[in-house]
Amino acid sequence: MKTFEIKEEFLVDGQPVKLISGAIHYFRLPQSQWEDSLYNLKALGANTVETYIPWNLHEPQEGQFDFEGMNDFTTFVNMAQDLGLLVILRPSVYICAEWEFGGLPAWLLKEPGIRLRSADPRFMEKVKNYYKVLLPKIIPLQITHGGPVIMLQIENEYGSYAMDKEYLRQTKQLIESYEITVPLFTSDGTWLEALDAGTLIEDDVFVTGNFGSQSKENSQVLKAYFEEHGKKWPLMCMEYWDGWFNRWGEPIVKREAKNLANEVKAMLEVGSLNLYMFHGGTTFGFYNGCSARGNNDLPQLTSYDYDALLTEDGEPTEKYYAVQQAIKEVCPDVWQAEPRKKSLQDLGDYPITASVSLLHTKDKMMDGLSSLYPLTMENVSTGYGYVLYSLALKNYQHENKLRIIETNDRAHVYADGHFQLVQDQTTLGEEFMVHGQAGNEQIQLDVLVENHGRVNYGAKLNNPAQTKGIRGGIMQDIHFHQGYVHYPLPLDQEQLQKIDYDAGKDPSHPSFYQVTFDLMEPADTYIDCSSYGKGVIIVNGFNLGRYWNRGPIYSLYCPKDFLKAGKNEVVIFETEGVEIYTLKFSAEPNIETANEQ
Repeated sequence: MKTFEIKEEFLVDGQPVKLISGAIHYFRLPQSQWEDSLYNLKALGANTVETYIPWNLHEPQEGQFDFEGMNDFTTFVNMAQDLGLLVILRPSVYICAEWEFGGLPAWLLKEPGIRLRSADPRFMEKVKNYYKVLLPKIIPLQITHGGPVIMLQIENEYGSYAMDKEYLRQTKQLIESYEITVPLFTSDGTWLEALDAGTLIEDDVFVTGNFGSQSKENSQVLKAYFEEHGKKWPLMCMEYWDGWFNRWGEPIVKREAKNLANEVKAMLEVGSLNLYMFHGGTTFGFYNGCSARGNNDLPQLTSYDYDALLTEDGEPTEKYYAVQQAIKEVCPDVWQAEPRKKSLQDLGDYPITASVSLLHTKDKMMDGLSSLYPLTMENVSTGYGYVLYSLALKNYQHENKLRIIETNDRAHVYADGHFQLVQDQTTLGEEFMVHGQAGNEQIQLDVLVENHGRVNYGAKLNNPAQTKGIRGGIMQDIHFHQGYVHYPLPLDQEQLQKIDYDAGKDPSHPSFYQVTFDLMEPADTYIDCSSYGKGVIIVNGFNLGRYWNRGPIYSLYCPKDFLKAGKNEVVIFETEGVEIYTLKFSAEPNIETANEQ
């Protein structure tokens, strides 16, 4: 069997090797793209691929596990081995990755007061139950068992969050109890406080850094930290940021190819690196994460293009060739080749087949759940998507003063079927007025609350605001109202099949738009959303993710995997009262001009 050791150098079967790695998240690519993406990484001159394993994707409901289809990471790892790549796995329960809740499952929030990413016994019990299923799948993939996996991560950037060494040690011991024999590692920012808090260097756990510039300066910090602790380890940047993620309503940030190539070259001259990202892909469904800036939460885009070496759809960029040349200059003996290219198609325009108001079809789609006070999204559903709260207010025959208390993240308000206003994190909790219909004893109030994505990094991880929906209640005048009916909208395939398109349309309401059409042959494509407002698009039951006219991207990537030869159905859920007339495909994304940095 092969061996991998970390001494003064990385050793494979006793021979020194410089790790040239790239990040590819199997869960952000359709399966048909795995092989091309891995091949292009190999053709770059790399010898290793790195990926996270997101807990919330593989255990979407507590005790229910999913490792099929795009979640089948073992097939991805074996495919990498077939191409001659080594593999770095990061199965830490927290991944950040601009992923919903940093990979933590929403159902954890059903446990009041649980302390996430800590030695809290309640949290560790959940981790143990997950690892009991996950780690046996990893055991045969290790290089010591004939597989390609050379390293496993214990925790991710923990030094940017806490300093609970007992939690790190318990996690290490738990992983090692499952016959994990390859080296374990941590990855943190390269400054003393982060390294001191986030590593287990005193327990001989390998330490890597995360950065994207000033390669030699950051490497020197790592080296000094090793020397302080009597270690003579090789230097490695586990996340060499070659681009950056993007948020709704902000300009796209890009990095100049030559600048990146020069920095990659400098890093390879002193150590090893993992390009984050090599191929970013797409954050499908409701799995986009959220940044926290002060009191504001800033949800991240569906596209995870990241200005990486391959575009969102997998096309090599200028960066690809610049970095390929930089690798060759430092490591002249590496194997390199021309990358595989992508072909995308404009599949045409198709008229809307049918539409219906959510308020008119909701009772056909599900049974409403009644309670005296509002329930959170986690307690009525999966914790993702939307919840419609319906209630009957007393009509006092004059302006009615209302407030929506402790609510996340965005609420549309309708009174007697008429749109009133939208509130988000900057305005939720503020007072507003509604008018009832003269003579009516009640006002029918409907509040659609959307989960924009949970914060995936920083101090807000344990914040009560990570619980979505209405936590407090709706106040009429200065008293809390009682009597709610909940309509959760995870928009899964079973729920979508129950939409009654004959129930009555009203484009001013949150609405479902159905498009049916035939294709001769599926192809990779984009859906142009530039004339839409805000919502999600589901193709043959698969949720492509969110669109929003705030930009900076006005399209959704639609891989051929989700289309069919023959009849197709696309459902658009539009929340902004924008009437949709056409489904428009395009051979390229619709993106605002980016800022070069």
